[in-house]
Amino acid sequence: MEKIETLEAALKRIAELESENEKLREELEYYKNRKMSGRQKHNAKWMAIYNDFVAGYESGMTMIEIAKRNNVSERTIYRYKAYYDKMRNTKENVLE
Repeated sequence: MEKIETLEAALKRIAELESENEKLREELEYYKNRKMSGRQKHNAKWMAIYNDFVAGYESGMTMIEIAKRNNVSERTIYRYKAYYDKMRNTKENVLE
């Protein structure tokens, strides 16, 4: 980068940087507003199925029954179980 020695050169460089900042702000706004793809963890649907899993699991239902009742895969139910176990262990550790 060259050294700026005159007021005109400084003003020109400031104008270039302001233009660059405006372009970057527009790009940032695009990324802020875009919809993220993939599984959205812990959204309303996830919580509804998880709460149903907890109720079914604690009442003695099998994983397959819970999966069919919620129209999800068994793998999804086992993910809920892992989360359930993690939360229980966390709660038990806090109580000790």
